[in-house]
Amino acid sequence: MSEPAHESKPVRIPDHALDDLVSTVTQLAAESRKQGETLARLTDVQPSEQDDEQAEPDAEEGITPDSDSTGSEEGPSSVFILALDGKAYAEELAGLTIWVHHLLLPVYGREISTGRPWCPQWHEHPEAVARLHALWLAWQQLTDVKAGLAGPSTWHRDHLDPALLQLRIPHGPFGACTTSPARPNHRLLASPEPAGV
Repeated sequence: MSEPAHESKPVRIPDHALDDLVSTVTQLAAESRKQGETLARLTDVQPSEQDDEQAEPDAEEGITPDSDSTGSEEGPSSVFILALDGKAYAEELAGLTIWVHHLLLPVYGREISTGRPWCPQWHEHPEAVARLHALWLAWQQLTDVKAGLAGPSTWHRDHLDPALLQLRIPHGPFGACTTSPARPNHRLLASPEPAGV
């Protein structure tokens, strides 16, 4: 019987294979961007013919189709995963999972220990999902050519190091989870209850 994907062993990459890794990561980033663009196109609401007929009189009255008297906006109000729900959340989590399993963990995962816990079921920890998603968004922006030559360094310093520090500290979101690869463990810690509502 093959091992489940979430229980895979850390990948160690020899120095001579780093160029191939950079190429793979670049390809993954490009694919991720393309999937995001496709998703954006597929989720855009296409106006019906009736809406087009109603828009014409508005144009005569000096109201442009872009103006909205209700104040609502089309599309998501945020790209952050916690602002998404349903299918959009699931699709974003799937993209994040690919990035975490194929780039983040193989390159930056380090060994699991009591000082650096990790949870193979990280996607069930809301704080971990939020921090990893923010890290992924920053990675997409700062590894793009437009970010310039210092983009990756900025990503490491300003995003990766603080995120991993918060995720893998003993009292972080994985504090009750795996501290030894030989003894996988998963437990969600209870959140504080809000004061009398």
